[in-house]
Amino acid sequence: LTFSCELFYAKEFKMKNPDMLTESYDYELPPQFIADRPVEGRANSKLLIYHAKTDRITHSTFSKLADYLSAEHLVVLNQSKVFPCRLFAHKVTGGKAEIFLLSLLKDKGHYPCFIRSNGKKSVGDKFIIGHVTATIIDKKDNGEFLLSFDIVRDKFLDFLESNAKIPIPPYIRDGIADERDTYDYQTVYAKEVGSVAAPTAGLHFNEDVFSTLHNKGIDKAFVTLHVGAGTFKPVNVDDISEHQMHSEFYKIEAQDLDKINKAKKIIAVGTTTLRVLESSLEKGSFKCAKDGFSSTNIFIYPGKEVRSIDGLITNFHLPKSTLIMLVSALIGREKTLELYEVAKENHYRFFSYGDAMLILRS
Repeated sequence: LTFSCELFYAKEFKMKNPDMLTESYDYELPPQFIADRPVEGRANSKLLIYHAKTDRITHSTFSKLADYLSAEHLVVLNQSKVFPCRLFAHKVTGGKAEIFLLSLLKDKGHYPCFIRSNGKKSVGDKFIIGHVTATIIDKKDNGEFLLSFDIVRDKFLDFLESNAKIPIPPYIRDGIADERDTYDYQTVYAKEVGSVAAPTAGLHFNEDVFSTLHNKGIDKAFVTLHVGAGTFKPVNVDDISEHQMHSEFYKIEAQDLDKINKAKKIIAVGTTTLRVLESSLEKGSFKCAKDGFSSTNIFIYPGKEVRSIDGLITNFHLPKSTLIMLVSALIGREKTLELYEVAKENHYRFFSYGDAMLILRS
């Protein structure tokens, strides 16, 4: 009976605590605040700096990032590269279909994907993309399919480059990418191919920004986390602690791991980088598999202690998303929503192609 009462009161506490309610992360955003293109010149985006220790706000531009950091800081970036993953196909019967590849890492020897088409989709169904045929090998309970392609692995990425589209989010021009997005929706330092969405906080960097950081003695290091479509999975539960995060694959090379462990202060560029750092922190030091990728499904929200960083560079995120919950874990939900209102008052642009925020914890 005592145990049952404890469970009851624990659940009651969570449901009465607004930080645990999905609806508490909602906010109004008129359409004009959603950026459908980046500003001309990546580093010309606005930068809101929140000094958490003094509860102070500064407005600047991303080109002046170095003004707010010191030589003690190490800037850590996610170097994953977006690959073209939206394929427009047709069935052998003639019907149209859209295939969204979820990863270049094979699952049971085949590629995981979502498929959108009319009618029932069954194992054995075939789809034609140019000279290549894709066949459904398996389907999962979560709506994913496994596809085989009759093309050798070495030529698969070239096939995607020629036939697939960059996967911009649906809130940007209804998700229809053009040639300009091939450049815009990719960081200038992207290296490891494997993401279906860009680590957008990094889109603001250019060589001039890196040069000003270097001149001030501010070093950089890289991690790789391949962003999956699950990043944008909506939170469909009332109690955020019941939300199940997807798994994503990450790695940190030895030279970068050494830099991160020696750093006095760490600035994570983007929520994906923060998820890597929190996942790899163990007993006060950062560790990672020496060979291959590790996986993480870490979900960071208020009440979860963030121990790995001294600051975060991030964009302004969708209402009720796991990303705004992550930011709230750093500075509190009410402060996060307050800063979003300040951003609107100062005409900041939101979401993937929008402006940036620098949170300094100390």
